[in-house]
Amino acid sequence: MIRTVESVPHVSAPVLAAYGYCEAVTGQQARNFAYGIRLLPTPKRRAMSALYAFSRRVDDIGDGDLPGEVKVARLEDTRGLLTGIRAGEVEEDHTDPVAVALAHAARAFPIPLGGLDELIDGVQMDVRGETYETWDDLKVYCRCVAGAIGRLSLGVFGTEPGARGAERAPEYADTLGLALQLTNILRDVREDAQGGRTYLPADDLAKFGCSAGFDGPTPPRSSDFAGLVHFEVRRARALFAEGYRLLPMLDRRSGACVAAMAGIYRRLLDRIERDPEAVLRGRVSLPGREKAYVAVRGLSGLDTRHVSRRTVRRRA
Repeated sequence: MIRTVESVPHVSAPVLAAYGYCEAVTGQQARNFAYGIRLLPTPKRRAMSALYAFSRRVDDIGDGDLPGEVKVARLEDTRGLLTGIRAGEVEEDHTDPVAVALAHAARAFPIPLGGLDELIDGVQMDVRGETYETWDDLKVYCRCVAGAIGRLSLGVFGTEPGARGAERAPEYADTLGLALQLTNILRDVREDAQGGRTYLPADDLAKFGCSAGFDGPTPPRSSDFAGLVHFEVRRARALFAEGYRLLPMLDRRSGACVAAMAGIYRRLLDRIERDPEAVLRGRVSLPGREKAYVAVRGLSGLDTRHVSRRTVRRRA
């Protein structure tokens, strides 16, 4: 059962301070995510900030410069903290504000905290330097680091009472997470290569003559880099199309949040498609005014109405 805002546990001063810390982390570090969660009512916005702050901590361990064995130890320490949160062992006087906020959020909303275990599993794959032969292999990783976040977020959003097909909402949230992660992978292809990481499937790289990798501002010699990018863009668009079926199942502000976050990434995808080699020259991003426009569009319900009409046509 999805709890209403009225049933959210009382927020004490220590918990408010913990949420404030998480919201500050989100505002400073979540350049795209923050635009979406601003559209949520306060209890949901706080819960999403707690989820982000915990996830950011996990990601930062994986992306840091520490030796691999130290990263593994810290990830396991973080998993232990999560186990304590799940068991109700984190009190308001705990010294870790992220743990305090996440524990409160998990009492307020039916958040499937196992998704954060999956995130830790995915970051451990990064630490091990795993590569992916096929798209099916890469999907396992994407579901850990992004699909799980979609399902965690759905625990905060909930679905509208009586929403048709709501039993598939976790599946759509997971798929939308895959779409966002594949967009990230395309955007960060050179940055990841410079860090010694390759995410795109080896089969796809070979198909387009890109197996040599991306360590410079130009594609590998004699490769069809644009063909590779357009191939992955089509895959991401298909994932977005499937994941967007979640939107009509959400209340207006939760739908606006999802539409804003996904809309920003879809526009990034548009830019990458128009100029594939831009991802080798630097990070592709949107100006703040364009992100704000996407957020307003989400709040207006344009994307949700568009998806609803398309779904009705398909059923007809």
